[in-house]
Amino acid sequence: MVLTPSTMIALGTPAPAFSLPDVISKDTITLKTFADKKALLLMFICSHCPFVKHVQEELSQIGRDYQKNDVGILAISSNDADAYPEDSSSGLKVMAQELGFTFSYCYDETQEVARAYQATCTPDFFLFDQHRTLVYRGQLDESRPGNDKPITGKDLRQALDSVLSGLPIFAEQIASVGCNIKWKSNKGN
Repeated sequence: MVLTPSTMIALGTPAPAFSLPDVISKDTITLKTFADKKALLLMFICSHCPFVKHVQEELSQIGRDYQKNDVGILAISSNDADAYPEDSSSGLKVMAQELGFTFSYCYDETQEVARAYQATCTPDFFLFDQHRTLVYRGQLDESRPGNDKPITGKDLRQALDSVLSGLPIFAEQIASVGCNIKWKSNKGN
């Protein structure tokens, strides 16, 4: 396990387009899927990472808490499924079903979406406003495996509530940390 921080790309960055299959419905999910939403939360997660496992119940709860709000939520896994079979579409489907995800979960087999978003770790969070400009990229909260701090989702929830209320997002954003995305070796990483 390599501890990797988020790249913390510049706030105001526009959301890159994507087209990915949902692991449960097999529907194609795109940026336009969320066109009518006031906010869009993209979460780069996976099935095997201990950092994701540590917060996965809270991620599911965020989905339930915000599903009736004007927020589009999408989870994406970009790990090399050949090296990490539990992160294949079928493994992700099991995870989504067991946790009762109320949002789509997509597999980024080519890893092009992770590269476009400069995602580096799992979990890695990107929150966009109604214009699809980046307003938050940071941690879920201060809890990490083994640090005994409660999992609250405080930082991400505060950002979600602010964007939904039309209020500015707090300026100090702390990088998410987790396992590095497992890049395919044939891509030069």
